Amino acid sequence: MIETAFAKINLALHVRRRREDGYHELETLFAFVDAGDRLSVAPAERDSLHVLGEFAGTLDDPFDNIVMEALAALPRQQGWAVTLEKNLPVAAGLGGGSADAGALFRLVEREYGLPADWPARALKLGADVPACVRSETCVGRGVGEELEPVASDLAGTPVLLVNPRLPLSTGPVFKGWDGIDHGPLPAGSVREIALAGRNDLEAPALALCPAIGDVLAALRQTGPWLARMSGSGATCFALYDSAAQRDAAQAAMPAGWWTLAGALR
Repeated sequence: MIETAFAKINLALHVRRRREDGYHELETLFAFVDAGDRLSVAPAERDSLHVLGEFAGTLDDPFDNIVMEALAALPRQQGWAVTLEKNLPVAAGLGGGSADAGALFRLVEREYGLPADWPARALKLGADVPACVRSETCVGRGVGEELEPVASDLAGTPVLLVNPRLPLSTGPVFKGWDGIDHGPLPAGSVREIALAGRNDLEAPALALCPAIGDVLAALRQTGPWLARMSGSGATCFALYDSAAQRDAAQAAMPAGWWTLAGALR
């Protein structure tokens, strides 16, 4: 069986407050791109993981991997040999590991069904994993686990992802947040929320990784109707009115940057 681990982007990400448990209260608009990593599974005597692809070298310990944790979190009747084609950069604001775990949940669901408490099991793996299991446009609250599916008027919108090939860990970015609540997500359609929203982590991410500013500047020169950093960075996305615009923008990016062209699910 084969499943795509769809890249996650945050069309908007509002940080409301820091909680007593150390996590941050968030309001975010999750969306997913129709491309990403690729998982394939085959029956085996015991669980195993083989990683290949452009970014396989960044996952050097197959036993310390969220895919293996997801395998252990779900009941199955036999072992699985999992092959992960790692196409998304790591520590990039795209939910790569969470997307991989989400794809594994969908594979288990396809073969065996999921236990009723799967959202709790997914949350133990990471705050973004419950959203990545369904990989559908939704509003996330809490630490991102309180999910409200929304009908998207942006399905099929051409999107370009760009990363300067610089990893950026989430922890230091959150630590650099100014602590000011700039207000909740706006109301309206998905497009309206995206346009009127913001990413409160952009400023601290820029302070740690100034190249994000170069990416945003390059994207904004290509005529998107929205360009913004995703998650805690360093990947940025741009939304276009046509696939031709997106493809021209991809061709205009510096050769050293990572890019992925797709469409919103």
